[in-house]
Amino acid sequence: MRKSHPHPYSHPHPNPHFNPYIYRSRLHRLVTVLFVVLPFVFFFFFAQFAKISSGKLFADIGISLSRMAIAYIIALILAWICAILFYQGRRAAIALPFFDVLQSFPTFAALPLASFFLGPSNTTVIIFLVITIIWPIFFSIISSLHLIRRDWNEAVGIAQLSGFAYFKLFLLPITIPGAVTGSLIGLGDGWGALVATEIIVGARMGLGNFFNLFSQNPRITTFGILGFLILIFSINKLVWTPLLEWSHRKMEE
Repeated sequence: MRKSHPHPYSHPHPNPHFNPYIYRSRLHRLVTVLFVVLPFVFFFFFAQFAKISSGKLFADIGISLSRMAIAYIIALILAWICAILFYQGRRAAIALPFFDVLQSFPTFAALPLASFFLGPSNTTVIIFLVITIIWPIFFSIISSLHLIRRDWNEAVGIAQLSGFAYFKLFLLPITIPGAVTGSLIGLGDGWGALVATEIIVGARMGLGNFFNLFSQNPRITTFGILGFLILIFSINKLVWTPLLEWSHRKMEE
């Protein structure tokens, strides 16, 4: 009797390590689709109601989101590298107090000066978003690294992990929970700084430009803020809620 073999594209054993709760049933998948569609539907009808160009509105939203995405990626990479380099030893004793002072520095005080020298450019906005986002990620990753136990380091020595294997099998799993938690906090600060930075810099496109144009119209401003909050809520629900649940599970493992 011939043995049956599973089809090479079948997945009889789903991955137990990443199964965010919003994807576990048809209802959750439907809710996911609704969260994707909801901001676009709101902004489309908002543009019709306010008698403004929907194309211009969506362009402003896209530009602001792209600035935020670029700033977040840069902040995440820099925060992770700095945390790995300065989380322990003599370097940590010197660098961490310095970074703590930088975290407390009021970045908006330097924004008009930077805008004067760099102009109302994407670079200016992105730099100040990076400065806003990076610190919660950095210190959260530092906290994760401080949880490393001595027996884990001994196991790494016994396994002789080095190079990419050390990064993939040891550093990355340990720092992911801190990076996710810090990202959620940092982006919360970043969303608040995004519009203000674009307005102060005088960016020609983006949500800051939109709110600045309609600052004398409280009705459009109010609905614009509501739409912005819906957009942030949808992103958190679609991306960060599942990642946060997964990172907590990784931490428990």
